[in-house]
Amino acid sequence: MSSWKNMKPLNKGIILIILSAFFFALMMMFVRLAGDLPSVQKSFFRNFVAFFFAGAILIKNHTSLKLPKKAFGPLFLRSLFGTLGILCNFYALDHLDLADASILNKMSPFFAIVFSIFLLKEKIKPVQMLIVTGALVGAMCVVKPSFSNISTIPALLALCGGMCAGLAYTFVRMLGQRGVKGPIIVCFFSGFSCLVTLPLLILDFTPMSLVQLAMLILAGLSAAGGQFTITSAYCYAPAKDVSVYDYSQIIFTAAIGFVVFGQIPDRLSWVGYAIICLMAVLMFIYNKKRDEKADALKKVEEN
Repeated sequence: MSSWKNMKPLNKGIILIILSAFFFALMMMFVRLAGDLPSVQKSFFRNFVAFFFAGAILIKNHTSLKLPKKAFGPLFLRSLFGTLGILCNFYALDHLDLADASILNKMSPFFAIVFSIFLLKEKIKPVQMLIVTGALVGAMCVVKPSFSNISTIPALLALCGGMCAGLAYTFVRMLGQRGVKGPIIVCFFSGFSCLVTLPLLILDFTPMSLVQLAMLILAGLSAAGGQFTITSAYCYAPAKDVSVYDYSQIIFTAAIGFVVFGQIPDRLSWVGYAIICLMAVLMFIYNKKRDEKADALKKVEEN
């Protein structure tokens, strides 16, 4: 415990984001194993479990629910776009290979960098914009847009889910900067999502077997673990420093997809995976060198 307290915030962010990748890969597996259920129904149970999980932690830690006035807007927008992202992602999970749905959802860090320009007033260099553009090219290799391709719509929705997630995590970063605790963010988001999807769930409820219910509960627990770890990761460190490690989820989902579902992505998808992961690594290297140069200049000025 003491070693964790003494660890640098950046290292904490890296460990937490890899853990979140593993948890979300498990969540995707359980959602797929839940079978042919409406995306809204899957989303509700996923967030219902996460809500009580987060609530229990708030009660256990006696966390104050008092929030600064400037936190309510970002908290609402984080929850809104997070809910839209989940609905898009769950629909895609039912119609795409696990690895394809995962890599398109993992476009969120690139979108987070773009949105941070407008929302957090963070500067982005031309090189960074070129890398983001390269990632979009890789995404198109996975989407393979075509009117004759029946997977085009689910793939585009998966990409849209990644965009919504990127916007949601930008607001998470904003909330972290304003001192809002991670469990509060997760609890509010999960409760908001449940309230939004409840009317649709009532109108289109599909009876479930005990196995399906168990899969959704496990998906909810996995999602709760993923939400807590990724929320903490973005609170400890900015997206530009830790986002590359989020791509470990591709390894997890590809392995699960092959072992559990016997899924093997096509060649163009593998090309897309490689391009997106390469862009993520290039972004990481660029940001690291830039920060090292800035630190060196700062030391020179101080001396």
